[in-house]
Amino acid sequence: MAKREPSAVSLRRRLERLPDVGPRRRRDRYAVPPEFRPDRERTAGRYPLLDLFRGLERTVPFRKYPGDDREVLRIAKSTSVFLNDGPGWMYVAPRRTPPEVRAAGFRMTETPDDAIVVARHHLENSPLMYVYLDLIHEFLHILQRHQGRELWPRRLRYVDRPTEVEAYAFSVAEARRLKVPDAYLRSYIEVPWITRREFRELLRNIGVSPGRRR
Repeated sequence: MAKREPSAVSLRRRLERLPDVGPRRRRDRYAVPPEFRPDRERTAGRYPLLDLFRGLERTVPFRKYPGDDREVLRIAKSTSVFLNDGPGWMYVAPRRTPPEVRAAGFRMTETPDDAIVVARHHLENSPLMYVYLDLIHEFLHILQRHQGRELWPRRLRYVDRPTEVEAYAFSVAEARRLKVPDAYLRSYIEVPWITRREFRELLRNIGVSPGRRR
């Protein structure tokens, strides 16, 4: 039996903790593939995915996405990015905001088209490794939806959703190829809309060491 989803009030409190990523002074600790060259100075607006995130189609994980390579490239060329002001990081724009998110008082950017919503300050200020891992994760969600899979299944917690576990595991595999340690991955993976217990479950589900228990 699936464990219960958080209540609307609980989810609202968690979503209110979404950060607005500020400028960083430290250099990135880990390098992304040199062919990945996103334009981090764009203003808010709608852009083609491969125009904003230049070189994505030449990266190793892009060649590992499931499905026919030509079809994956076609989908990437037709996918848009909504670069928005405001807090948060990155997500696939739903056709309609999931009921549990609406009940918590939030409305996501909605579109019938393939699109990824990116917080402008995340693109501009987050470690580039975070942006890279987020992007390959979210584009896998686009492909999962083309396979007919549900990204927001009811009665399944975030950490139990097969699509999320698969997307996190995909990004983790690429991070490890780039010699990123689990301590860095734990910091990257932790998000405010799950509890500490759920966070440990997610780490276990995707094969990342939990480290020392707080």
